[in-house]
Amino acid sequence: MTKTDETLGVLETVTTFEDAMPTGVTVSHTGRIFVNFPRWGDPVPAAVAELRDHTPVPYPDPFWNDPGDESDANAFVSVQSVVVDPADRLWVLDTGAPRFEPTRPGGPKLVCVDLTTDTVSRTYLLTPDVALPTTYLDDVRFDLRRGAAGMAFITDASPQGPNGIIVVDLATGEAWRRLHDHPSTKAEPLSSFRPVIEGRYFLQRPPDGPPSPVTVGADGIAISADGERLYYCPLASRRLYSVSVDALCDRSRDDAAVAATVVDEGDKGTGSGGLESDAAGNLYLTAYEHNAVLRRTPDGRYETVVHDPRLLWPDTLSVATNGYLYVTANQLHRRGAYHHGQDRRVPPYALFRTYIDAAPVRLRD
Repeated sequence: MTKTDETLGVLETVTTFEDAMPTGVTVSHTGRIFVNFPRWGDPVPAAVAELRDHTPVPYPDPFWNDPGDESDANAFVSVQSVVVDPADRLWVLDTGAPRFEPTRPGGPKLVCVDLTTDTVSRTYLLTPDVALPTTYLDDVRFDLRRGAAGMAFITDASPQGPNGIIVVDLATGEAWRRLHDHPSTKAEPLSSFRPVIEGRYFLQRPPDGPPSPVTVGADGIAISADGERLYYCPLASRRLYSVSVDALCDRSRDDAAVAATVVDEGDKGTGSGGLESDAAGNLYLTAYEHNAVLRRTPDGRYETVVHDPRLLWPDTLSVATNGYLYVTANQLHRRGAYHHGQDRRVPPYALFRTYIDAAPVRLRD
């Protein structure tokens, strides 16, 4: 084994994907595995799928995976994330923005699927004042103890901005923006953040025109084990931030009062797209510059959970009840958008797992 092939930790292959690249993964309390495939240009037979015998099967049915157009409120338009909540329900975060196009009413939504009946139980459509035309819904976390039915927290990672956090009251369906265009939610300028992946600066390189910085903002999101802090990070940044969940949920506080609760948690040493937390107070971070997954302990120390050259753009993380941490690897940095239109991805893409002996956060009464 050469030095560049050295690994740290044990990375197990769960399954591979030959066609569309996956972004999200989540695991139910009973061990069912769900993945999603955004409509960025790949042929996508199903935006959301359950793995059955290692094969993706459209979920919850073919009809939800066959949208009529970008404003279809009753089908998945382009899904970025799937998350199982503390009540063992599947939530589908639909960007409504295939190929990163502007959103249209009906497209951006949060969809709840009952895993006991395998049917959609409720759809939360995000209005244009919350899901802006530029909005790109990236990931979501839940605290079911708040309000009458719980709260959802969503990152707006829009490359065009403004970025921020979206809060959804699951009882009323009301949603609102927080940290709207706040500096902590925005990409860092190229002068202070120069990510290098596979020996090459990670920049947007269009077919015509000069390279430019990647401007994806608030991306990764995780909620603390006690539900008091929401952690987040821009994709184009090495900083980690947190904000008070009480402040996010309190409609009587103005934007300045919410922003006053933001804490710069420091330099995490790498660009990250995925965040996750466990019941012991650890945070897990993808490290796309280093083909690795890191752990931040409750005292703020960082350690490597797993490093493996197969982790080509580790994307989404999911802590499962079996003690494993699941992670997708989809070669996002090799897409044509970063190579003058030349697609350098080499399928298959992969879903991996590594044992961490930890349990997921379950914030519910």
